[in-house]
Amino acid sequence: MGGVVARGLVGQALFIPSPCEGLPVRFCNREIVSDRKEMSYHLERRVVMLRFIVRAFAILAAVLPLGRGASCNAAGGSVAIPNPSVDAPLAPTKGQQTAVLAGGCFWGIQAVFEHLKGVIRATSGYSGGSADTAQYETVSTGRTGHAEAVQVTYDPSQITYGRLLKVFFSVAHDPTQLNQQGPDVGTQYRSAIFYASEEQKRIAQAYVDQLNQAKVFPRAIATQIVTLNAFYPAEDYHQDYADNHPENLYIVINDLPKVEHLHKQFPELYVEKK
Repeated sequence: MGGVVARGLVGQALFIPSPCEGLPVRFCNREIVSDRKEMSYHLERRVVMLRFIVRAFAILAAVLPLGRGASCNAAGGSVAIPNPSVDAPLAPTKGQQTAVLAGGCFWGIQAVFEHLKGVIRATSGYSGGSADTAQYETVSTGRTGHAEAVQVTYDPSQITYGRLLKVFFSVAHDPTQLNQQGPDVGTQYRSAIFYASEEQKRIAQAYVDQLNQAKVFPRAIATQIVTLNAFYPAEDYHQDYADNHPENLYIVINDLPKVEHLHKQFPELYVEKK
């Protein structure tokens, strides 16, 4: 059985199989490869599996009492930050507007915003890439341009865009992590604000500048502020995942604490999910 031995995140010796392990023999002999497309597919599946293994060990490293090598992930705490100095006023009448935000795995981001006053619905999905690559397994390769994102539909007479961003920066994720959130690593887990109007762009940029200048975080904010070209809803099984799987170890460690932080830090904005 071919492969290499590497040191795991929690100190154990891990056996990392060869990319050819388990594949048909013809895929590992360059002289008899006749179907390069099929070979590419099988290798891609192995890369996805290896990413899953790394993610699983990262979760274990976060939850087990491992001493000096252990560290908290992005869900380990919330940050008290000032209100945005630039914001839109509350609308005089009810309506619907949308914000598209990315901050790591969309399960947790969706869970937070579904408990926020003024939010009508939150939908997990993908943004930043093309329609033909907006599928979970493809996005998980990190090579599609997509980020796991959440489309937040809200009533601007109940909550402002700036207040949404305050929750996004303070309890929903760690905006200083580049292409990573806790155990999830890759460009698909980047922090990003996809603005749909010049007003959203102005508010988002002013807020990032304000927080950086105030040195609220120990490092500079890594959040991208980019044009929203399209948002593609994720597969049905990803919707309301935290609510549907509250016993899932990933949800318990990474996402339920975010909802609890929202409740404690913004009691006036917290609502039970309808």
